[in-house]
Amino acid sequence: MQLHDLYPFHEERKNRKRVGRGSGSGWGCTSGKGNKGQKARSGGTKAPGFEGGQMPLQRRLPKGGFKNPFRTEYAVVNLDRLLSVFSQSEHISLEDIYAAGLSRRGLPIKILAQGDIDVAVQVEAHRFSKSAADKISKAGGQAIAVEGGNRAANNE
Repeated sequence: MQLHDLYPFHEERKNRKRVGRGSGSGWGCTSGKGNKGQKARSGGTKAPGFEGGQMPLQRRLPKGGFKNPFRTEYAVVNLDRLLSVFSQSEHISLEDIYAAGLSRRGLPIKILAQGDIDVAVQVEAHRFSKSAADKISKAGGQAIAVEGGNRAANNE
């Protein structure tokens, strides 16, 4: 025995309405749609947003903004997060950053300057903020900008 066998019993289940199956059923002839008109036809529903021929709201409102198709989305990683994951490393490569899960693989990476750095470390990334590069070089490390990412990253 299973749950659907328990309730409601087969006799208590309501039969579905079978429209257009003869006048004896009560739903024959026009199948409950009345006589003629748009709503009596097949596919006779108005499109969403249709306002009876009036210019629809989504076409009355102005289009806004500008979407730059060549924009490069960088995955940002702050210095403090980078150093908390790689506290013992002297060289942090792109592969290390991807492997540690700090960024999705294939996204170009930009290092930002949040946090302090007191160890000399070489960091590879596609981009560095000016203050992050300054902090790394003041600590005796090196900020290495790597070519790659996508086409827009190479052109900048």
